[in-house]
Amino acid sequence: MTEHRPHTLFTFGTLRDEHVQTALFGRPVPSSPASLPGYATRPLAITDPSVIATSGLDVHLTLVRRIGAEVEGAVLHLTDAELAAADAYEVDDYARRRVVLTSGENAWAYLDANPLRAAERIVIVGDSIAYGRCDPHGGWASRLATAHIAQNETAHRVFNLAIPGSTLTDVAEQTPALLAPRRPDTLLVAAGINDSAVPDGLKALTDNLAALAATALAHTARLVVMGPTWLDETRTADYEGLCFTRERALTLREALRTWCEEHHVDFLDMWQPLQDRPDLFTDGLHPDTEGHEALHHHLSTLAAQ
Repeated sequence: MTEHRPHTLFTFGTLRDEHVQTALFGRPVPSSPASLPGYATRPLAITDPSVIATSGLDVHLTLVRRIGAEVEGAVLHLTDAELAAADAYEVDDYARRRVVLTSGENAWAYLDANPLRAAERIVIVGDSIAYGRCDPHGGWASRLATAHIAQNETAHRVFNLAIPGSTLTDVAEQTPALLAPRRPDTLLVAAGINDSAVPDGLKALTDNLAALAATALAHTARLVVMGPTWLDETRTADYEGLCFTRERALTLREALRTWCEEHHVDFLDMWQPLQDRPDLFTDGLHPDTEGHEALHHHLSTLAAQ
């Protein structure tokens, strides 16, 4: 009886080696040649002794985004147990995410665990906090753009398309038409707290995130979800007709985190930088200039890890 192999995994490195496959899966696994567009490789030093022992190498490869480039490799056809074994083999520098192959087929691949470090062209969508309201310097997003473009002024781009007042329903509906001319490799969804304040905002969360994931994949972009920031509930309980509370915001934060974990999507937790710092807000909801500095510093710390 033929064993069912429900997973396709694109590999460009040591997982193509039959000796590695035998060590991980007990035998070589079915595979076929494949290529991944929009990526290049760079060396990655490995320090895990068990991984080095299995592969025989202390330097592996990792993927970075590069328009016009292509990585040659192979697609492995794996069972649930074999995919779990591959996950255990890959070190923390990698994260398993969905990609689109040159053939148009969707597959898993192990990408750089830090999505911003690997990105070239980033599109930001979200609400007023991502837009930079209350900060004349453009908020954390403007600071991210400055730092990112400075790394490579020729290839790096950041497009901030956030709109004040937006919910994830608005973002999911509006984003598809915005991506094609900007050719993003990373879709950064700043999931603010509006969804926690509007009636039934959380009920549509799963559908909206699934729609955004499909949109990102259709444009060969990596979906990255930013969680909500802390808020000063004493000043925001009834803000412009909406009910913002810490409990609701925390419920949204956990729902976002859980969905991302279950669907192998990057989640950036933005709660801690402003936690218990009401002095960093103009109105209890929108960070001031110093608050946006704190948010950007937090993102920069994540990108440096």
